[in-house]
Amino acid sequence: MIVRKAVIPAAGMGTRFLPATKSMPKEMLPIVDKPVLQFVIEEAVASGIEDILIVTGRGKQAIENHFDYNPELELFLHSAGKQHLADQVRGIGDRVQIHYIRQKEQLGLGDAIRLARAHMGSEPFAVLLGDTIIDPPEGQSPGLRQLLDAFDVTQASVVAVHRVPPEWVSRYGIVDGVPEPGRDDLLRLKKLVEKPAVNVAPSNLAIAGRYIFTNAIFDCIDATQTGVGGEIQLTDAMNLLAQQAPVYALAWQARRFDIGNRLEYAKCFIEMALRRPDTGEALRVFLKGLLGDAAG
Repeated sequence: MIVRKAVIPAAGMGTRFLPATKSMPKEMLPIVDKPVLQFVIEEAVASGIEDILIVTGRGKQAIENHFDYNPELELFLHSAGKQHLADQVRGIGDRVQIHYIRQKEQLGLGDAIRLARAHMGSEPFAVLLGDTIIDPPEGQSPGLRQLLDAFDVTQASVVAVHRVPPEWVSRYGIVDGVPEPGRDDLLRLKKLVEKPAVNVAPSNLAIAGRYIFTNAIFDCIDATQTGVGGEIQLTDAMNLLAQQAPVYALAWQARRFDIGNRLEYAKCFIEMALRRPDTGEALRVFLKGLLGDAAG
């Protein structure tokens, strides 16, 4: 089985970033000059994905506009002699086939993925959370590519996980699994526990916002009862799937920037700006001065 398609859930309300998200989807918050969602799609394309379905919601038209062509803007940039910017704007919509479907009610991540059933058909597919940037160490494959490589070996559903400090386990879905023989980075999933208390957490391996599923996940979502807030929890469906077929967790070294968290967003913005040749050095000097003044 080869994974060619991906679904990106991007229908959340983004309430933790109000008032900015009153008029802007949280997935379109900028990291310097590039929206969060563009980082996610670039990761998918660099990993070999050819077809993406974005699950949007009310007030998310900015997402479709960003990844569409804009002939008027391109013409203006051409006439102003800014060819490199025109190519950059055009390239956003050129790299992959992007489709859209709306989640009409806020029924959770499980429901958002269920909406992709007709588009995915019988094929395995990837899931990338639209508010999560994965940052692998220099020289390593994109995060999703690492997961796809694990799928090529297992031919079974795989979820990416990363180690978090013990005090963070109550923020995430946590994995309980058994290492595969000869691989300490690949675990056979026993169960997932959603946001456990520290004293009962089975590990400190947290779900990292990237998944590969076989199409069996759709029947499991259909069989999952609604939970807190009337939402369909993806972790419940994954636990059901793990009772029926092998499901694996890949413990990678890549960092996760959870843009749904204000502090992580600020860290991501600063770190990405420090890496850029046009902003890095000046920002580094500014931060040193700022921190020096604060210490004094």
